[in-house]
Amino acid sequence: MTITTLEGPRTGVDGGAVPAPAARLTHVSKSFGGAPGGQQVLDDIGLEVAPGEFVCLLGASGCGKSTLLNLVAGLERPSAGTIELPGGHRPALMFQEHALFPWLTAGRNIELALRLRGVPKADRRAEAERLLDLVRLRGAYGKRVHELSGGMRQRVALARALAQDSRLLLMDEPFAALDAITRDVLHEELTRIWAETRVSVLFVTHNVREAVRLAQRVVLLSSRPGRIAREWRVDIPQPRRIEDAAVAALSVEITEQLRGEIRRHGQH
Repeated sequence: MTITTLEGPRTGVDGGAVPAPAARLTHVSKSFGGAPGGQQVLDDIGLEVAPGEFVCLLGASGCGKSTLLNLVAGLERPSAGTIELPGGHRPALMFQEHALFPWLTAGRNIELALRLRGVPKADRRAEAERLLDLVRLRGAYGKRVHELSGGMRQRVALARALAQDSRLLLMDEPFAALDAITRDVLHEELTRIWAETRVSVLFVTHNVREAVRLAQRVVLLSSRPGRIAREWRVDIPQPRRIEDAAVAALSVEITEQLRGEIRRHGQH
């Protein structure tokens, strides 16, 4: 049960350089508690996230999506298997709740991440303002958390995650608590930011349409224990709308598979 550093680019069959993935999980399993009363949450997960790829993990509640994200983040250790990350860098993690410090301004919340990264004090404010501009919050540097709407708080949380300058962004249902219109706007913003930064994203959701709208690849987990049941490559051009016909059609297909996994679990 190891978390190791990925090596640099590999050589492909044509002699060209093949970049190392942003994350590689090999035969990863996770159990809580000891036998015989322990619970296996994840079983034999094999997954790679390519550089610049946007992957959505989808599954029913309790299937182990958030646990898998915590393992990649290094918050927990796998019971078995290997997790490899590039250069030993920790991924950036964004939660469902914004987790901003209410006694700090929006800009100071971002500067805290910059300070922990080792950015010199003289450079922090300019970088925090650049990141606020990136998430369309220009002028919000001095605003307190209570002055921000729910959507604005999540934008600040996203800017703080990006301030860590990681090449892998882990997102655990970051828009689940928002209303439909705000969530729709933030889908657009996240797609734009991902296209501009080309950071790799591993995004957890139980919302099928959200997954299809955002991802290049959707990975469906089975329930208890979580195993990779199926994957879909999403070839619909970006930007996408959640009501687009192609998004709806693929969502119906994935929903049927998800329902099958839920029924299968219910029969056990």
